[in-house]
Amino acid sequence: MGKSKIPGDIEAAAHHLAARPPPPPPGPCPPPTKKWFPWLVPIFFIANVTAFVYSLYVNNCPEKIGADRCLFHQYLGRFSFQPLSENPLFGPSPTTLEKLGALEKDLVVQDRQEWRLISCIWLHAGAIHLLANMLSLLFIGLRLEQEFGFLRIGLLYVISGFGGSLLSAIHLQKSISVGASGALFGLLGAMLSELLVNWSIYANKRFQYLCVQCAALMTLVFIIVLNLAVGFLPHVDSSAHIGGFLSGFLLGFILLVRPQYGYVNKKYIPSGYDGNRVKSKHKWYQYLLWVAALVALIIICIRIRKVVQSSAIFKLRPCFLLSSNDYLQAQSQV
Repeated sequence: MGKSKIPGDIEAAAHHLAARPPPPPPGPCPPPTKKWFPWLVPIFFIANVTAFVYSLYVNNCPEKIGADRCLFHQYLGRFSFQPLSENPLFGPSPTTLEKLGALEKDLVVQDRQEWRLISCIWLHAGAIHLLANMLSLLFIGLRLEQEFGFLRIGLLYVISGFGGSLLSAIHLQKSISVGASGALFGLLGAMLSELLVNWSIYANKRFQYLCVQCAALMTLVFIIVLNLAVGFLPHVDSSAHIGGFLSGFLLGFILLVRPQYGYVNKKYIPSGYDGNRVKSKHKWYQYLLWVAALVALIIICIRIRKVVQSSAIFKLRPCFLLSSNDYLQAQSQV
């Protein structure tokens, strides 16, 4: 049989336990990350498709040039496509696109129809052009809206498209401009800046997760470089690509900043927890990038405004994402 402790030992052990400091309060536990339900990007998708169908309705190829010359007239009727010699992308005529809001120099500069800088991003040259852009929009936009919500992604899409139209409008070739390439390149640029400005979140994850993020970053950079390189091929305008990408890249530092890894909102901090141990919401370099991007955007806007005011050099070019731009030279019949 084992020996039992004498009363003096029991009292000493109880006194030792009573002298111990109380355990620290539990650390703050942040709520799980909220995922947004994506609804704005599908609306953008529907709007682009609707605008394309409406452009075919207004175009009315059989009535204007004869049913025998229109593509797929027996199946599509009024919505059939222009001949391939006029539009090899399976779409309406340049005159119809200009009527509906394509970017055109004289109408913007002389008639002061600046709204065309926005309207052109909702029009597409043809079914091939529309398909390429809409696949890109769903692939990129749905993920971003789930992460950051409809407001920020909506602003990114529209402002990037506007930036791409502005830079495209400055180039020295007269033609019409349609397409969402500037807006889509803006989303690509924002994805890149989001990975850079929020790197502390990914760097504090498990090693395997960090490797996945590095691979995603390299893949994203490769896709961006590949698509930008397409713009430097003959007969393809790179201005809308570059303008949209730069706009989205800078806006990403402003709109897509996340709190740093380990930050917890005050309402989730338990009472009694040492407030000095709570991390600040953002790291210093996130504030620095935010200010630098904002200053860069202001400088670019001022510079572009000065260039645009000099209407003598205000010329336009098409802004397709993946297709040649010389197919839709302005052929005004008005």
